[in-house]
Amino acid sequence: MKILALDLGKSKMVGCVYDDQSHEHRFDSAPLDMGTLRQILDVEHPDRVVIEVSPSAGWVGEVVRQAGVALQVANPNHEGWRWRNVKRKTDRLDALKLAQLSASRQLPQVHLPQRNVRQWRSLIHYRQRLVTRRTAVKNRIRSILEVEGTPTPPGSRAWTTAGLAALRAKACPWDQTGMEDLWRGELGEELDQFDRLTCILKRVEQRLDALAESDSRVALLRTVPGVGPRLAEAVVALVDNPHRFRRGKQVASYLGLVPRQYQSGQMDRQGRISGQGDRRVRALLIEVSWIGQRYNPWMRETFERICRGSRTRRKTAVVAVARRLVIRCWAMMRDHTGWSPPATAQAA
Repeated sequence: MKILALDLGKSKMVGCVYDDQSHEHRFDSAPLDMGTLRQILDVEHPDRVVIEVSPSAGWVGEVVRQAGVALQVANPNHEGWRWRNVKRKTDRLDALKLAQLSASRQLPQVHLPQRNVRQWRSLIHYRQRLVTRRTAVKNRIRSILEVEGTPTPPGSRAWTTAGLAALRAKACPWDQTGMEDLWRGELGEELDQFDRLTCILKRVEQRLDALAESDSRVALLRTVPGVGPRLAEAVVALVDNPHRFRRGKQVASYLGLVPRQYQSGQMDRQGRISGQGDRRVRALLIEVSWIGQRYNPWMRETFERICRGSRTRRKTAVVAVARRLVIRCWAMMRDHTGWSPPATAQAA
């Protein structure tokens, strides 16, 4: 088998053409663009192309698939890929390692979805980044007023129509501020940023809602009490094809919701969750697992059963609820069935 392993950079790629029988290999480098990649595929005629996850992996994978060549995408965060105790690390060695691991069937791989799913994921992440930026603006506004001895109302009351009107009454344009009230100009700038981010966030969410309406899987997950459109679309976009997972534990591991494990001899120790996978979706799952207890009896019963009345076990319990929730969501997508809570908490 002829393997073409590509180490992708920002503007160039280093290729390793590897023969899995003779182990002979050669290297070459070229600019990273679609035309050059298509030319290389036409000249080399590889049986398999191997790349690692990178910002350009999406379009590179599309070009390879369009050429009818088998594609493997390596997961560089996997322990089998990480470099340890090495004296030299170069682009050529990276490409050679990709080829050797692929030839020996030891390459840690990751799923590369189609372009429409990648675009959907990107928009979901963009919305989450907008929320983070707006939260930072809110915190800065609170900080400005706290320094001046006029703290804002707690909770969401500061961001209502009346609360924002009160904040704008304190702000002034820069040309109307003196040396003693420059904070009013800064407050005005932050309020302008808040308004802009809110408008952008509204438009993005409208687009996400329109996309969700055309996907029956999102509507299916929204039948779970406590699960809203944002979590439903994030789980659907991340899981993509539910049949690529054989068991629910694989889904939980994919999202980093399983504990780390270290076993040696008589010792078998488990630690914190692995934290691998998409941290934004994991954070959404944890948030819904907290809030959803108000609306979903199954979440509340599962949390209380694992917590056992101990305040020190609350975080452990909510992570367990999140793990069970995403497994149930995956099973619903796989079987095309709506929400069906267990008859008792013990069945969870």
